[in-house]
Amino acid sequence: MPASQTNAMDKQQILDYLKQNNQHHIKFAFADIDGVLRGKVIHQKKFEAGLDQGYGFCDVVFGWDMNDQGYDNTNVTGWHTGYPDKPARIDLSTFRTIPWQDNIPFFLADFSGEGNEGVPCPRTLLKNIAQQCHDMGFHPEFAQEFEWFNFSETAKTLQEKDFTKIEPLTPGMFGYSILRPSQQSGFYFDLINLLEQFGIPLEGLHTETGPGVYEAAIIHDHVIAAADKAALLKNAIKEIASKHGIMASFMAKWSENLPGCSGHVHQSLWSADKTTNLFYDEADEQKMSPLMKHYIAGQLYCLPHITPMYAPTVNSYKRLVEGAWAPTTLTWGIENRTTALRVINSSPQYTRVETRIPGADANPYLALAAALASGLYGIKNKLPLTILAVKGNGYTDKSNGSIASNLLEAANTMRSSAVARELFGNSFTRHFTNTRLWEWRQFNKHVTDWELKRYFEII
Repeated sequence: MPASQTNAMDKQQILDYLKQNNQHHIKFAFADIDGVLRGKVIHQKKFEAGLDQGYGFCDVVFGWDMNDQGYDNTNVTGWHTGYPDKPARIDLSTFRTIPWQDNIPFFLADFSGEGNEGVPCPRTLLKNIAQQCHDMGFHPEFAQEFEWFNFSETAKTLQEKDFTKIEPLTPGMFGYSILRPSQQSGFYFDLINLLEQFGIPLEGLHTETGPGVYEAAIIHDHVIAAADKAALLKNAIKEIASKHGIMASFMAKWSENLPGCSGHVHQSLWSADKTTNLFYDEADEQKMSPLMKHYIAGQLYCLPHITPMYAPTVNSYKRLVEGAWAPTTLTWGIENRTTALRVINSSPQYTRVETRIPGADANPYLALAAALASGLYGIKNKLPLTILAVKGNGYTDKSNGSIASNLLEAANTMRSSAVARELFGNSFTRHFTNTRLWEWRQFNKHVTDWELKRYFEII
């Protein structure tokens, strides 16, 4: 059964589907603090037994980093707690099948509900902010788009080569190429068709400028479904690519000589019945409603306080440099790709804000949570949009400040920010920023190739 036909199924229909299709196992996963999917395959009987109370899952998944190294600066979980189980709860509305894995049934889970108080689950955080949005009378419509590089490599070849002389899938800078995808048509059409079958329909897929780089835009949806699709897209692309002997990388900036990889977030608020785009105002000179202006003002005001939610890794900040198609200043503009926020206001149906800070390395749940929470902050506080729209080069307009230049600066600012704590709560803010400071420490103690080449002989 195609994934698009399963999303509306209730509990009994899903159980009937498993029985009728002789499915004895299901796979489920959730996103950790870095947006990495963690999960397992379980028997159908265990699946059915845990639908109400959840499935015990070691909470170390929120106590270690992406390389399974335990944090020494967090208190949510650790040796001091004994690493107990916490109940991971499957969201039945996420039911789909994986077409490149014999159509095994698949679900997303999170750590919401009783027994998970204080668990820093990214999807749960987003659910809470989405509920705030609904309580204010708005429907949040979101979409994320990604750029990523493809390589003629595998995990094994990269290890053997010590991550040197990495071979891109195709040579040269060739954005919007018709030729390059045709030369890799098996991979290209597998992406389009298999993602569609997996319940992640793409609005578009094309090459970007750079050797072997693609860009995919996901069709917009409710903010939680949009984040689900974004998290699944990254993992799905890696799995599909590997079947073709290809390594897909969502690293923000893998080479200093090439553009970075973005993860732009598109968003708008609609009426509760989803009939009216509340960001559009025909009478306004800029076609922007007062609500939209408050939303943008909120994002600009909050941005310095929550930057790690958009740029969570050391490498993220290598992308955020002038003249590299990524923003560096606290700016906005209409159809301006040099600013942090780009307004697209061509019609009532498509008027939206594009938050351009996130890279492809961002955790989709946290990036979308940050965008929505900060926009709602502007609406709640009726913040005026006093910053003028940039016309021309946003890189040169530093009048409202600049985006943090590294993870240490960004994490320390967020850690001490009352704004961040108001948006995300004390517990999450403390845990998340400590994980980012841990990430900086891992980098800072490492001796890089740059240091060896610069100092080894000469100094």
